Amino acid sequence: MVSEKGFRRNTLTLLLCPANIKMSRPQEPHRPFFHFANPFRKNSPKGSQFNPKLRSLLNDFETALSKKLQKLVPNDKGDILSLSWMKLAMESLSEIHCDIKNLITELDLPVTEWDEKWMDVYLDISVKLLDISIAFTSELTRLNQGHLLLQYGLHKLESDSPELFSRASSSLDSWKQHIGSKNPRVETCRPILEKLVESLNLPKVKNSSKGKVLMRAMYGAKVATTYICSVFAAAFSGSSKNLLDLTVPNTLPWAQVFSDVQNTVNVEIRNIFSCGKFTVLRELDAVDACVKELSTLLQDGVGTSERESFKNSVSDLRKTEEKLSQGLDNLLKVVDSFFKIVLMGRDALLCNLRKAGGAVPDSVIGKNV
Repeated sequence: MVSEKGFRRNTLTLLLCPANIKMSRPQEPHRPFFHFANPFRKNSPKGSQFNPKLRSLLNDFETALSKKLQKLVPNDKGDILSLSWMKLAMESLSEIHCDIKNLITELDLPVTEWDEKWMDVYLDISVKLLDISIAFTSELTRLNQGHLLLQYGLHKLESDSPELFSRASSSLDSWKQHIGSKNPRVETCRPILEKLVESLNLPKVKNSSKGKVLMRAMYGAKVATTYICSVFAAAFSGSSKNLLDLTVPNTLPWAQVFSDVQNTVNVEIRNIFSCGKFTVLRELDAVDACVKELSTLLQDGVGTSERESFKNSVSDLRKTEEKLSQGLDNLLKVVDSFFKIVLMGRDALLCNLRKAGGAVPDSVIGKNV
């Protein structure tokens, strides 16, 4: 787990309110995981009750949130769970968190006005986001390590020397075993997601229009964060149990967009899982298909009549392997960027609190800060 030491940097990125949540259960109807009342029924003011500036800031944030969510529905559903699509999803999430940071600046809401409970919960949530980001980074790095095994195998295959084909076959088998192994860090995603779901039920803001605007915006950011993280966790763990179904109040302007995106993405992901493939990641599955084809050819023997087919298969593996490697590198960079945004947010909150002479939350005191 990520220690408290070194995690003091940025302004908030998430904190939010209750919502009705459901965790997916394979082969069963989706049932409520937690039951919460509509957080906006009584406690959140209607948009018309905000002054024009606050209403404009909130509208701008929620409009941008809707657009970022909408981008997650590709023209071709076959792009879902491709590395390029996952990169887009993580980039959108990072942008949403940056929008929260900008909103806090625009609201000019001093950190001394934050309730201590908010900060206690936020600091705990930020650690969980850092933990899950580390798990994602660990899995991407592990998958990328298979690149060397494929490169070695391809080098032997492209040598066009039958004497080296046995080494190539052994390298391809080693890649298969490496990719199919379990990553202990990824196994930690499930409990982290459960904690993130629980954190949707946070203290309400009272007697502060600015605080209510911020809380509502953060609710949107938190829902997007929890859902996208569940998609990544499902993809990396190979288990649809990690895929969440979140229900948000339909009074929110982005609620319908989120619902449409979630339904479209979840249906496609569950369809992919139902096929029982070696992996649900598109580029990785393409490489696996090439490896299987080459392994069969090598096992049966590459005679004169199979030479052309063999060369085409080697070429296909080279192309798909390069696409996989590039996709993993690009996704790794955006996950790292998200990690830094959360880390800076935590640090800035604590830094601003200390500058203002406020008390450090109890959740931080006594830990290695």
